[in-house]
Amino acid sequence: MQQVTVSVPHSQPGRACHFASNLPIVLIAGPCTLQSLDHAQHVQGTLLEYTAPHGMGLIFKSSYDKANRTSVAGVRGLGMDAAMEIFDELRKTSPVITDVHTAEQATIVANHVDMLQIPAFLSRQTDLLVAAGETQKPINVKKGQFLSPHDMAHVAKKIASTGNTQITLCERGASFGYNTLVVDMPGLAIMAASGYPVVIDATHAVQRPGGGDGKSSGDRRLAQLIARAAVAVGVAGVFIETHEAPDTAPSDGPNMIALADMKGVIATLAALDGVAKAHPPMFDPPL
Repeated sequence: MQQVTVSVPHSQPGRACHFASNLPIVLIAGPCTLQSLDHAQHVQGTLLEYTAPHGMGLIFKSSYDKANRTSVAGVRGLGMDAAMEIFDELRKTSPVITDVHTAEQATIVANHVDMLQIPAFLSRQTDLLVAAGETQKPINVKKGQFLSPHDMAHVAKKIASTGNTQITLCERGASFGYNTLVVDMPGLAIMAASGYPVVIDATHAVQRPGGGDGKSSGDRRLAQLIARAAVAVGVAGVFIETHEAPDTAPSDGPNMIALADMKGVIATLAALDGVAKAHPPMFDPPL
């Protein structure tokens, strides 16, 4: 099994995050959309306070451009120029991850973050995957809602063709009819059989794409269930979007877990992860 290490250049070793099926889970978390430096630092600091007692690594996540909004009126974000300065500040405290949507963006953004993320809708875009791989940054690639778990091995091979094997595969649900997603828990084990660590995106997995009259809706109450179940399977990381006031957040509010609730969520996931990692599932023959 490949181990993926995410660290800030020249940072203290203790700030590095390590994804592997036999190591404690890493948390990827933050607000859906980057709003300001002060806001991001507040969320980042709170999450570090909550994860520290459990020895859980944190990679701060936020997007500078929400390029796949349901409606043209949807909030896009701060844009690249303003966001890169903010990311430069945030990564002084913890590693940072953000989405890229084009090959050109991957080259630029890689200089300001510690891990690149490929959105689910773009997980088959060969030029983007190769460009991201060529940055030699760790890559978290989300499984398209239209792909099977088996397909992700081919996605990973596109990135690995650049010599970059620092890849995590992220489950965020599969399309099930209209405006509905389901999570295939056995699919997590199938993706892990590729040799790459697996991350569960618990908040987007409960999204109802386009189900809110020109925007996506969802039910944040169910995100904790998805996270708990996936941690019990033995994932290497958990992705959760969070905001202090989700109902008034610029985007994806219905799915984001309230920041005040994250302390309990993190404690529960850490406890479940301890059990899961001490008793990994056995497959005979191997998957």
